[in-house]
Amino acid sequence: MSVRRSVLPSGLRIVTEEVSSVRSAAIGIWVNVGSRDESPATAGASHFLEHLLFKGTARRSALEISSSIESVGGEMNAFTSKEYTCFYARVIDTDLPMAIDVISDLITSSVVSALDVDAERKVVLEEIAMRDDDPSDLVHDLYAETYYGDTPLGRPILGTVASIKGMSRSTVNNYYKKRYLPQDLVVAVAGNIKHKKVVAMVEAALSVDGFLDVMGAPVLRSNAQDKKVKQQSVGLISRKTEQAHMFYGMEGVARHDDRRFAMGVLASALGGGMSSRLFQEIREKRGLAYSVYAYAQQYAGSGQIGFYAGCNPTKAIEVVEIIREVLADVVDNGMTHEEIERAKGAVRGSLVLSQEDSGSRMFRIGKNEIVYGQVTGFDDILKSISRVNEQDIREIASAFLTKTPTLALVGPFKNTSKFEKVLK
Repeated sequence: MSVRRSVLPSGLRIVTEEVSSVRSAAIGIWVNVGSRDESPATAGASHFLEHLLFKGTARRSALEISSSIESVGGEMNAFTSKEYTCFYARVIDTDLPMAIDVISDLITSSVVSALDVDAERKVVLEEIAMRDDDPSDLVHDLYAETYYGDTPLGRPILGTVASIKGMSRSTVNNYYKKRYLPQDLVVAVAGNIKHKKVVAMVEAALSVDGFLDVMGAPVLRSNAQDKKVKQQSVGLISRKTEQAHMFYGMEGVARHDDRRFAMGVLASALGGGMSSRLFQEIREKRGLAYSVYAYAQQYAGSGQIGFYAGCNPTKAIEVVEIIREVLADVVDNGMTHEEIERAKGAVRGSLVLSQEDSGSRMFRIGKNEIVYGQVTGFDDILKSISRVNEQDIREIASAFLTKTPTLALVGPFKNTSKFEKVLK
């Protein structure tokens, strides 16, 4: 793996992966700030700002920003998560200098005008409305709110209608100036590139107006769990939907826990594909749902493992009971060698296949650097997955699948009483 890393005097980190067999290159600037870093008054500011940085800089209009990448057949976008924000572009390798310049321009020199704030406010409100119209998406935000309560991890990345409507230009701009500092940035580049050339290009592009000379306190997060103290809970958004959408979960491992590899294998074995336990029991054997899946999520100091299903509202109780029975069986009896090997193969295979293009490689090295402070070797990750055994699965299932569950529901239910009885 030809991954290299440089740290500039300002604290800015640059990681690259050279892939000489491709003709593309991907650039991503990762910012160590997300919705977890917001107060109630600034809820949604990270995502709102992500939108606003595309509206224009001192050197480029919004049209010039988008057309510069699109006119060479490239793609450009951004996303905000609970703990970081990423702005990225993928282009032909010869156009990388231009892509680096454009993405760097967004980071250092966006105007964030009052007119743009008011215009983009409407767009973000439409995005919230779109999320609210998609119950299979909404249920995940409801789960976070139910599990974590009114804490940074419990609040939606998009913010709320009230917080977005109430956010002023000065609030967003101050957030931008305070949070987008060199020591909280990672520049990740992958493709047909040379590390030294990338470092020189990045340093030149980000040196505009003395940006790399600005110093501030890095973003620090508490390692304490943000979960509210409650024995068990059911969150419900009552809505006349054709399906009941549910997410059943509990505490999982945090980001730096070495058991995260076993947790990933466990989640895959339970709901990672058509051969998984829950898919077989809920869809194949009983035909109760079309979509059934599981995943494990890790944050700094916190994590969850959870299970989604969408089904006929009259079958919702039955589906919850099946999930509980399957989890209890795994706790009591473990999983077969065949199941575990199949899940390990699925996890390893999906990781390898996900690295087939420069964009995916950029995402991997950028995310590794921003959340772990280093890029773990790909072979090391595969070895950690391969080492997971039946005893590891039994131990992690006993430690976490027995935790008090939280259930989020979006569907035509008047109250949660029946579901609360099932969880007891």
